[in-house]
Amino acid sequence: MLQAIQPGMTRALRRSLFAGASGLAVALSLGVGAAAAQTAPQTTPQTSPDEVDEVVVTGFRASLSAGLDAKRKEANVVDVIVAEDIADFPDLNLAEAIQRIPGVAIDRDAGEGRSITVRGLGADFTRTRINGMEAQATAGGTDSSGGANRGRGFDFNVFAAELFQSITVRKTAAAETEEGSLGATVDLQSSRPFDYRGFNAAASVQAGYNDLSESWSPRVAFLLSDTFGENDQFGALVSVAYSERDSLEEGFSSVRWGPAAAPGTGNTGGFCSPVGYSPQNPGNSGSTGSSAANCATGVPRPANTAANNAAYALANDPSVFIPRLPRYGRLTHEQERLGVTGSFQWRPAETTLLTMDVLYSKLDATRQEDFLEALSFSRNAAAGGQTQIHVLDAAVENNMLVYGVFDNVDIRSESRFDELSTEFLQVSFTAQHEFSDRLRGSYYFGRAESNFDNPVQTTVTLDRSNTDGYSWDFRGNANAPVIDYGFDVTNPANWEWRPSTAAVPRSEIRLRPNGVDTVFDSAQADLEYDANDWLTIKGGVNWKTYDSTSFDFRRTDETVVPVLPAGTTVADISNLLTGFGANLTPGGVDTSWLRPDLGAIADLFDIYCNCDTGVPGGDFRLTSITNGNARGGNRSIYEEDLAFYLQADFNTEIGSMPVRGNLGVRQVSTRLEAEGYSSTGGGTLVQGENEYTDTLPSLNVTFEPMEDLLVRFGAAKVMARPQIGNTLAGTNYLVPTTSLAASGPNFTASIGNVKLEPFRANTYDLSVEWYFAEESLLSFAYFYKDIDTYIQILRQDLPYTALTALNPSAFAPGFCTGACSPTTVFQLTAAVNTEGGPLKGFEISYQQPFTFLPGLLGNTGVQMNYTHVESEIDYCANALCTAFQTADLINLSPESWNATLYYEDEKFSARVSASSRSDYTQNVPGRNGNQIEGKVETFNLDASASYQLTDQVQLTFEAINLTDEFNHQIVGDGADRASTSVYHHTGRQYFFGARYSF
Repeated sequence: MLQAIQPGMTRALRRSLFAGASGLAVALSLGVGAAAAQTAPQTTPQTSPDEVDEVVVTGFRASLSAGLDAKRKEANVVDVIVAEDIADFPDLNLAEAIQRIPGVAIDRDAGEGRSITVRGLGADFTRTRINGMEAQATAGGTDSSGGANRGRGFDFNVFAAELFQSITVRKTAAAETEEGSLGATVDLQSSRPFDYRGFNAAASVQAGYNDLSESWSPRVAFLLSDTFGENDQFGALVSVAYSERDSLEEGFSSVRWGPAAAPGTGNTGGFCSPVGYSPQNPGNSGSTGSSAANCATGVPRPANTAANNAAYALANDPSVFIPRLPRYGRLTHEQERLGVTGSFQWRPAETTLLTMDVLYSKLDATRQEDFLEALSFSRNAAAGGQTQIHVLDAAVENNMLVYGVFDNVDIRSESRFDELSTEFLQVSFTAQHEFSDRLRGSYYFGRAESNFDNPVQTTVTLDRSNTDGYSWDFRGNANAPVIDYGFDVTNPANWEWRPSTAAVPRSEIRLRPNGVDTVFDSAQADLEYDANDWLTIKGGVNWKTYDSTSFDFRRTDETVVPVLPAGTTVADISNLLTGFGANLTPGGVDTSWLRPDLGAIADLFDIYCNCDTGVPGGDFRLTSITNGNARGGNRSIYEEDLAFYLQADFNTEIGSMPVRGNLGVRQVSTRLEAEGYSSTGGGTLVQGENEYTDTLPSLNVTFEPMEDLLVRFGAAKVMARPQIGNTLAGTNYLVPTTSLAASGPNFTASIGNVKLEPFRANTYDLSVEWYFAEESLLSFAYFYKDIDTYIQILRQDLPYTALTALNPSAFAPGFCTGACSPTTVFQLTAAVNTEGGPLKGFEISYQQPFTFLPGLLGNTGVQMNYTHVESEIDYCANALCTAFQTADLINLSPESWNATLYYEDEKFSARVSASSRSDYTQNVPGRNGNQIEGKVETFNLDASASYQLTDQVQLTFEAINLTDEFNHQIVGDGADRASTSVYHHTGRQYFFGARYSF
């Protein structure tokens, strides 16, 4: 049985006992000289107390053993992952490593793990600390994966996994742990020199290959560490990780589905009806059977034939949904990541330790997006939209128009190019001192800064209007339809550059540079006093500030472009995309199409001059707060938090049963200042403030009714601060601004709310852990969270007159001009506090090396877990909350599991890991008349192997996403209809390499 940690123990003994709990000393397995493995001893039943049988394990098995030791010694409910070796984390991506922990699921962007969900609670509910200090890393992503991170979530793809030595996920709250999480606190710990003895070094080199992009990319890392001076009182460590990643992402997307006939945001009032058809489109009240009111001006109506009438009747049913922007597309990703850590330690006396940690990361990327799409189905009549379309044939299944043949459709070839950069720097100082054998103190202060910059976000389009014979067919494959554009999409003669003088649709040049800067400044002081051998009293104060600023620039009118110079043709400003659709598209889908040549267009028109070139349509000046479309992306949040805590740690016995744990209370005050620019009223600066105080009691108790059996109970009141805003389009939830997109083609509005109360919940945890054999665990954990204060994002279609009634000053009648009228329907987005609801679930975990099996099977082992979560959140179904719908919490997957089967001997190591996450919702209610937006179940299979060629050299192989899992997103009614909005894949990734240690 593990020896209990007694508060009165000397520093040296306490340090040695906690070596295993830190998950660091046990992780060393270099195997030569001073770098020999320092694995924690494993004990077995003995006949004499003087006999000690030591079993040394290395590699992946040592990593599992170290994590288990750390979990067992904690008073709270935690899970720990540690490095297999110096700078050798079990997974290439931090998020993908964390998903091995029970209750953790991840979300991916471009095939790489980006954010996490813990026990059904998403990134906004999970805090991340680096080297003990709260931090935030922000990055950009595809629009379908959330775009630029403008919220509170942590983007794990900013960092190379090799920079870290351990990850601890704290699932229960304690008074000494900073507030701000309903789900978990994630602690990332980089290596420090005093984790090792003397001089240590390791280096790794890998070549990565992606089977979809058919490209090779390098990945290298090294670590140097040394302790020196009298009695090794000084230590220095530096690690560097560098990687490149080139990949493709291909697939179908619809930019959601919307009602075919209902008027509203993104819907256009129905298709153009045949001559004399009766009744008319329901969206056009007051029209008659002989009227052309639902047809665009100047568009001839279809003939009144039985076939035309039947097709129109099917397609124009108000209950039928259509893809708004059906398209195939390719995204080309290029990524370069550099990470550096430095740690310097000094022990001037046995009772004092000073540490400075530095972490730097730079993530640079480019992304080219090329889409071939039909845009008429998402546009209003004024923009040449759905009311110009003739329906010639149609088929409906499950309220979806799964087949249709159309005339008068506008087709677009769209190319977008992004330059993306995230730079992260954290510097922190920590001091630990023992004033006596009973009194200890620790202090830290530091700064963590993340700067995300998207200096180039350029979109250019080529267009073709009024195309006949366009069709889609989802009947053979609901995720990859057969799309026939009705013309040769590779021929430049069939495409147009449509300048501002042309009728709609016009070609576009969108310029949208943007970025987000976040800064944490933190300071903390803690004291511990051993009142006696079984009771330690802790107290402390924590102060931190959070400053988040975002910016956004745009052209004033993105639909205004210059005329091509004389002698210049579409062929001169375009090129051909080829080879599209491997292992994706059915027969009949175009695998090549003409796309805008962004470089040629930039050079021809000098689009990056930030100036007015003096030619019609050549105004490329970028504006921010004076631009109604960009104002919402310019905002700032400043929070100041001050917290005090008092906690009692106990380690005693009830009868003969060991009992340990902690009881405490945390008091925190939050002061918020928010400001931004409303897009209405000429861009007025709007400011707001809010303050709130929370008292957060907590209890954690661990009983040991028999040897190797632990029963844990935790109860706490917790809080998480409100979300800042949507990651897309600068929509603010916490900033008290209003926005209005009144020029179309999609009419939207939003209202911010600085007075939002934080999420609050009462949480309860009960778990049983049975350490039934060496390096083995079988556990069951039940958790219940009573969320009594929730924040919901409302979406509702409202006519402009209803908006003015909600907020007369923000949506005055004069703000609705041009394409906007009092009856124009807007989609309103707003955030409100609601009552929430319960969240509950359980986790089962099993881990064991099969040392009892004969022969080679004795070198195998397994790690697996399963999590079930359910919730009942009452969501407002309209802006006034007069109706509700009950659904799961956003980002909650009811079921998730992962399993790893491994083999390890003195030379060879191999493992296969599988992870699965069930369907989950992303928005409730959804946009464009959908009840929900969500993601379909994912299953990922990874594998790795290594061979110890010599004492210093190890050969490595890793394979990621062996099933080539698709990113599959849907919209629907939450019951029968589930329409595909995104269906993209990124291919399999392989890494071949070697590690050298000395």
